[in-house]
Order: sequence, then C-alpha cells, then structure tokens
Amino acid sequence: MIRVLVAEDQSAVRAGLVLILRSASDIEVVGEAADGERAVALARELRPDLVLMDVQMPRLDGVSATRQVVAEGLADVLVLTTFDLDEYVFGALRAGASGFLLKNTEARDLLEAVRAVGRGEGLIAPAVTRRLIAEFAAKPVREPAADPSVLDTLTRREREVLSCLGEGLSNAEAAVRLGMAEATVKTHVSRLLGKLNLRSRVQAAVLAQELGV
Repeated sequence: MIRVLVAEDQSAVRAGLVLILRSASDIEVVGEAADGERAVALARELRPDLVLMDVQMPRLDGVSATRQVVAEGLADVLVLTTFDLDEYVFGALRAGASGFLLKNTEARDLLEAVRAVGRGEGLIAPAVTRRLIAEFAAKPVREPAADPSVLDTLTRREREVLSCLGEGLSNAEAAVRLGMAEATVKTHVSRLLGKLNLRSRVQAAVLAQELGV
C-alpha cells in the first residue's frame, strides 16, 4: 500500500486528485494540505510514502516545502505543476523531488506515476525527463557548477549508469544500452545516489548534465 499526502491549495483540484487516488486499491490517501506549511507539518506527523505537491501554494511554496520534506527524509515528493517546463519545476527537482506531473494528467497516468515513484523509478516519462534536462541545460547556469571531483568515488559502471540517467533513460533502457540486467542497473543507481549524496535519480540526471558525463 502506497500512503499519499495530497498538498494542493485549490480545493476542487485537491478533491479531484483525492478521488482518483482513492479509486486505486493499492493507494491510500492519508492526509490533505492546502498550503506548504501544512504539507510539511502533516508529512512530519503522518510519514506518508509520497507527497503529491503543488508547486505554487500559499504560506510556503511547493519548492521550499519539497526541500524540507526531502531534507528531513519524510517522504518522496511528486510535484504538480500547470506547465511542463518552468523554473519552479527545476527548482523542485533540485530540492530533491522524485518527479513531476502536469495537473491535466489523465487519471490512469496519475496512478501509474504514484506507483512508479513508489518503486523508486523517479520521473515517470523518460521522454519528459529528456525534454526537461535539455531545456535547462541550454540555459545559462545561475548556480555554481558542481565539482567534477564528486565523480571520483564512482566505478566505471556507475559512471555509465549516471550517463544514462543524464539522457533520461529508464532502468530498462539503461539495461539494454549497457548490456546488463535491469536489477543490476537499479543496484548501480542506488549506489551512485548514496556516493553522490543525492536523494533522487532526477538529481543525478541534472548533475550528469551539469558535469557533461
């Protein structure tokens, strides 16, 4: 059972999300929040598996709320946004979000997204990952570039897997590319995240792009 906290300031949208989530037998909605501060407080209290987090909310925005939830290890975060490519989304991914969804996502895709993040798969659609990474890789860097020395702890195989993440490949696609079992790719992902002190594969993808891996 995947325990989900829904954080969305528009009551009608929140009700719709809750209705969809509750239609699935393997997903349980454990709480609802109408602002970022409440979302963080409920995450601390309820310890859900996943927070479905709107980006633009009162009192505390979704990016800041995501940063707190992730930093405290309270839950994975799946970000909701109106636009598929904007700096709010990128900020949320940098803050440690496991992925993002558009608010007009079909019901079945929302459920699959929640399940995917629950499995540790990160962003749901690799094609979307590639578009996101390409969009922001093409923009001037506004933050200090990552130190290339952080890669020194990685093995050759882990670097290859990191490169695949940077291209937005799924575990299955990376397995085909590298000629290894999907389970082995997943193991390498877990290890490189630990070595690089990253929360999600999406953060790893952004790092790979920044360092040109």
